[in-house]
Amino acid sequence: MANILVIDDDDQFRDMLVQMLILDAHHVNIATDGQMGLGMLSHKTPDLIITDILMPKLDGIDFIMELARRHVSIPVIAVSGGRRSISAEFNLESAALLGVKATLSKPFVRDDLRKALVKALG
Repeated sequence: MANILVIDDDDQFRDMLVQMLILDAHHVNIATDGQMGLGMLSHKTPDLIITDILMPKLDGIDFIMELARRHVSIPVIAVSGGRRSISAEFNLESAALLGVKATLSKPFVRDDLRKALVKALG
């Protein structure tokens, strides 16, 4: 299966997502923000990145833009639950405009994740 980098600052959500991926036999590495995720890319290139949008230090939009600036062509799935003033839909539409392969609105079910993985990995 795939080698996946999961970037999310929400410990509970990240742990649940990692468990779903491991149950489907994927190998998973984790980062708690975009800055940490970028650092991990210098050590190992994943097959796919799943990133939250709203995070401290370097958010998902800036992370995706930095991948493009560096000409990194790893497929990305963007996830977001939104916040009080920013809807998940706005965040995910912004990520889609930047070229992510799939988007997921939090919370989602395992079947939605599987469909996004198929779409992103081709």
